[in-house]
Amino acid sequence: MAHSIRTKHIHVSPKKSGRFSIAPGALLHTAASAVRTFVRQNTVLAIALAVAFVTSIVIPPDAEYLGYFDPKTLTCLFCTLACICALRNIRFFVTLARRIIMLCKNAKLCVLTLVYITFIGSMFLANDMALLTFLPLGFMVLQSAKQEKYMAFTFVMQNIAANLGGMLTPFGNPQNLYIHSYFDIPTGEFMSIMALPFVVSIAVITLCCLIFVKKEPLTIENDDVTINRPRALIYLVLFALSIVIVFETVPYWVGLVIVPLVLMFLDRDALKKVDYPLLLTFCAFFIFAGNMARIPMVKELFSWLLEKNTLLVSAFSCQFISNVPSAVLLSQFTDNYRELLLGVNIGGAGTLIASLASLITFREYTKHYPEKTGKYIALFSVCNFGMLALLLGVESLWLALMG
Repeated sequence: MAHSIRTKHIHVSPKKSGRFSIAPGALLHTAASAVRTFVRQNTVLAIALAVAFVTSIVIPPDAEYLGYFDPKTLTCLFCTLACICALRNIRFFVTLARRIIMLCKNAKLCVLTLVYITFIGSMFLANDMALLTFLPLGFMVLQSAKQEKYMAFTFVMQNIAANLGGMLTPFGNPQNLYIHSYFDIPTGEFMSIMALPFVVSIAVITLCCLIFVKKEPLTIENDDVTINRPRALIYLVLFALSIVIVFETVPYWVGLVIVPLVLMFLDRDALKKVDYPLLLTFCAFFIFAGNMARIPMVKELFSWLLEKNTLLVSAFSCQFISNVPSAVLLSQFTDNYRELLLGVNIGGAGTLIASLASLITFREYTKHYPEKTGKYIALFSVCNFGMLALLLGVESLWLALMG
């Protein structure tokens, strides 16, 4: 008669067929362990899926769900991620990092350059795309120059620069694209609304870099780095195509066809390395915002709150459901697009989920330094809440003076 084999967690016993069965308790333990690992590695995605699921109980899935999603935003994000992965694979960012180090004589100038590039890039590439492009560059530069002690600070400053630099233009942030289109705001008026917080942001970010980064000389090991120039040119063209989609010059489906098709032949590994959990996070937030807008009690509550103070309510809302969902949600209950626009842009500073672009920075940093997650969140919170309080104070005073 066959004897059972028992271990600490798994109970298996031979059957007549020669196969083994696993005890239900072991399966539950394995499943629970897998869930814990997934949540640890994708905390924000897990939260997004949870709130989307909860609201889907209140508002069961129907045909209106299809209108929740912004295919252009998702396509731009996917194409950009794929192009960035392809450029990484040919060491494009390593080469660019070495060139920047050669131009920058010290750490202070280097960090300022990285932050300014991100700030300016966000005005034209959109904040999430600017971060996807320049965060890897910042990592390569500081790692190559042996200045990793400034990594967390630089990432936080790049994150703030991307969120607040992108506020100036209609295509600088995803929520800007939505509000600009939804309320049909003239571009000149749009930029004039955002001019004051934009200028204040530049001044504060510059001051922080000048104060907290020392003029330490940069050094780099003498190591020749070469790239495949023809492929680099092709990938940069694909990247440019991803950016052009933002301006609606090219239909988004063109990028969705061309980018994957080209990479299938040149670099399939780049497609495998795309951050699909981030794309799923966007989808979950779209479901959450769409469902919230269809709950009668939520409509009444937000309509009443927005009548009191649109600026503060919209900025406060971002801290819990992010600025893109806040823009989509709150636009249903107010015509005060000026304060709504200010609120969802300034509100991008604050908590880690106040802006989806901040999730990109968080994931990029913790990917390299998972053991320093707590310190990063602490630094991120101090800088972001400080900026949030300052900009809300300045803009509230300005609105009061303007009557």
